[in-house]
Amino acid sequence: MAYKDEYEVARLHLDAALAVQVQAKFGQKVRTYWHLHPPLLRALGLKKKIRLGAWFAPAFQILRGMKGLRGTALDPFGYAEVRRVERALIGEYRQLIETALVRLSPVTHGAAVTLAELPDEIRGYEHIKLEGVARFRDKAKQLIAQLN
Repeated sequence: MAYKDEYEVARLHLDAALAVQVQAKFGQKVRTYWHLHPPLLRALGLKKKIRLGAWFAPAFQILRGMKGLRGTALDPFGYAEVRRVERALIGEYRQLIETALVRLSPVTHGAAVTLAELPDEIRGYEHIKLEGVARFRDKAKQLIAQLN
Protein backbone atom coordinates (compact mmCIF):
# COMPACT_ATOMS: atom_id res chain seq x y z
CA MET A 1 0.00 0.00 0.00
CA ALA A 2 2.95 2.24 -0.57
CA TYR A 3 3.44 4.58 -3.47
CA LYS A 4 6.52 6.23 -4.87
CA ASP A 5 6.39 9.93 -4.09
CA GLU A 6 9.11 12.57 -4.22
CA TYR A 7 10.47 11.52 -0.81
CA GLU A 8 10.77 7.90 -1.87
CA VAL A 9 12.43 8.87 -5.16
CA ALA A 10 15.01 10.85 -3.19
CA ARG A 11 15.63 7.92 -0.84
CA LEU A 12 16.06 5.50 -3.74
CA HIS A 13 18.44 7.79 -5.62
CA LEU A 14 20.63 8.16 -2.52
CA ASP A 15 20.79 4.41 -1.84
CA ALA A 16 24.39 3.73 -0.80
CA ALA A 17 24.18 0.08 -1.87
CA LEU A 18 23.30 1.12 -5.40
CA ALA A 19 26.24 3.55 -5.50
CA VAL A 20 28.57 0.74 -4.41
CA GLN A 21 27.21 -1.53 -7.16
CA VAL A 22 27.65 1.15 -9.81
CA GLN A 23 31.22 1.88 -8.69
CA ALA A 24 32.05 -1.84 -8.62
CA LYS A 25 30.81 -2.22 -12.16
CA PHE A 26 32.11 1.02 -13.72
CA GLY A 27 34.96 2.12 -11.46
CA GLN A 28 35.53 4.77 -8.81
CA LYS A 29 35.50 7.68 -11.26
CA VAL A 30 32.06 6.91 -12.65
CA ARG A 31 29.73 9.88 -13.06
CA THR A 32 26.08 9.36 -12.35
CA TYR A 33 23.17 11.46 -13.52
CA TRP A 34 19.51 11.47 -12.65
CA HIS A 35 16.98 12.15 -15.38
CA LEU A 36 13.86 13.61 -13.81
CA HIS A 37 10.70 15.36 -14.91
CA PRO A 38 9.54 17.20 -11.78
CA PRO A 39 5.80 17.94 -11.64
CA LEU A 40 6.45 21.65 -11.02
CA LEU A 41 8.50 21.98 -14.21
CA ARG A 42 5.97 19.88 -16.10
CA ALA A 43 3.22 22.26 -14.92
CA LEU A 44 5.32 25.16 -16.21
CA GLY A 45 5.37 23.56 -19.66
CA LEU A 46 8.66 21.64 -19.68
CA LYS A 47 8.11 18.64 -21.93
CA LYS A 48 11.33 16.69 -21.36
CA LYS A 49 13.25 15.31 -18.42
CA ILE A 50 16.16 17.27 -17.06
CA ARG A 51 19.58 15.79 -16.33
CA LEU A 52 20.91 16.34 -12.84
CA GLY A 53 24.39 15.41 -11.68
CA ALA A 54 25.98 14.74 -8.32
CA TRP A 55 25.57 18.42 -7.42
CA PHE A 56 21.86 17.66 -6.89
CA ALA A 57 22.48 15.09 -4.12
CA PRO A 58 22.03 17.68 -1.32
CA ALA A 59 18.54 18.45 -2.65
CA PHE A 60 17.73 14.72 -2.55
CA GLN A 61 19.05 14.60 1.02
CA ILE A 62 16.74 17.43 2.00
CA LEU A 63 13.79 15.72 0.33
CA ARG A 64 14.62 12.42 2.00
CA GLY A 65 14.70 14.19 5.35
CA MET A 66 11.31 15.78 4.70
CA LYS A 67 9.49 12.44 4.50
CA GLY A 68 7.91 13.16 7.89
CA LEU A 69 5.77 15.76 6.11
CA ARG A 70 4.23 13.05 3.91
CA GLY A 71 0.45 13.19 4.16
CA THR A 72 0.36 16.24 6.43
CA ALA A 73 -0.92 19.73 5.71
CA LEU A 74 2.73 20.82 5.39
CA ASP A 75 3.50 18.33 2.59
CA PRO A 76 4.29 20.56 -0.42
CA PHE A 77 3.64 17.67 -2.82
CA GLY A 78 0.49 16.39 -1.13
CA TYR A 79 -1.83 18.84 -2.82
CA ALA A 80 -1.27 17.43 -6.30
CA GLU A 81 -4.20 15.42 -7.64
CA VAL A 82 -2.17 12.26 -8.06
CA ARG A 83 -0.98 12.37 -4.42
CA ARG A 84 -4.52 12.91 -3.12
CA VAL A 85 -5.72 9.97 -5.20
CA GLU A 86 -2.86 7.76 -3.97
CA ARG A 87 -3.71 8.50 -0.35
CA ALA A 88 -7.41 7.79 -0.96
CA LEU A 89 -6.61 4.50 -2.69
CA ILE A 90 -5.20 2.98 0.47
CA GLY A 91 -8.54 3.27 2.25
CA GLU A 92 -10.48 2.23 -0.85
CA TYR A 93 -8.39 -0.91 -1.26
CA ARG A 94 -8.66 -1.83 2.42
CA GLN A 95 -12.45 -1.48 2.19
CA LEU A 96 -12.54 -3.65 -0.94
CA ILE A 97 -10.52 -6.37 0.76
CA GLU A 98 -12.69 -6.25 3.87
CA THR A 99 -15.80 -6.58 1.69
CA ALA A 100 -14.26 -9.49 -0.19
CA LEU A 101 -13.31 -11.26 3.05
CA VAL A 102 -16.84 -10.96 4.44
CA ARG A 103 -18.24 -12.47 1.24
CA LEU A 104 -15.50 -15.05 0.74
CA SER A 105 -16.68 -18.53 -0.17
CA PRO A 106 -15.55 -21.25 -2.59
CA VAL A 107 -17.83 -19.64 -5.20
CA THR A 108 -16.40 -16.11 -4.74
CA HIS A 109 -12.77 -17.12 -4.25
CA GLY A 110 -11.68 -16.32 -7.81
CA ALA A 111 -13.28 -12.88 -7.82
CA ALA A 112 -11.76 -12.14 -4.38
CA VAL A 113 -8.27 -13.09 -5.58
CA THR A 114 -8.68 -10.98 -8.72
CA LEU A 115 -9.84 -8.10 -6.54
CA ALA A 116 -6.79 -8.47 -4.29
CA GLU A 117 -4.52 -8.31 -7.36
CA LEU A 118 -6.08 -5.11 -8.75
CA PRO A 119 -3.37 -2.73 -7.48
CA ASP A 120 -1.10 -4.24 -10.15
CA GLU A 121 -3.22 -2.23 -12.62
CA ILE A 122 -1.79 1.00 -11.22
CA ARG A 123 1.57 1.82 -12.76
CA GLY A 124 3.41 4.84 -14.07
CA TYR A 125 3.21 8.42 -12.92
CA GLU A 126 0.85 11.38 -13.19
CA HIS A 127 -1.78 10.93 -15.93
CA ILE A 128 -0.69 7.36 -16.65
CA LYS A 129 -1.21 6.46 -13.00
CA LEU A 130 -4.58 8.23 -12.91
CA GLU A 131 -5.71 6.22 -15.95
CA GLY A 132 -4.66 3.06 -14.09
CA VAL A 133 -6.67 4.18 -11.06
CA ALA A 134 -9.74 4.60 -13.27
CA ARG A 135 -9.28 1.03 -14.59
CA PHE A 136 -8.75 -0.19 -11.01
CA ARG A 137 -12.00 1.41 -9.86
CA ASP A 138 -14.01 0.12 -12.85
CA LYS A 139 -12.78 -3.45 -12.36
CA ALA A 140 -13.33 -3.22 -8.61
CA LYS A 141 -17.00 -2.33 -9.17
CA GLN A 142 -17.43 -5.30 -11.48
CA LEU A 143 -15.74 -7.67 -9.04
CA ILE A 144 -17.71 -6.43 -6.04
CA ALA A 145 -20.89 -7.07 -8.06
CA GLN A 146 -19.67 -10.66 -8.63
CA LEU A 147 -19.13 -11.09 -4.90
CA ASN A 148 -22.77 -10.21 -4.11
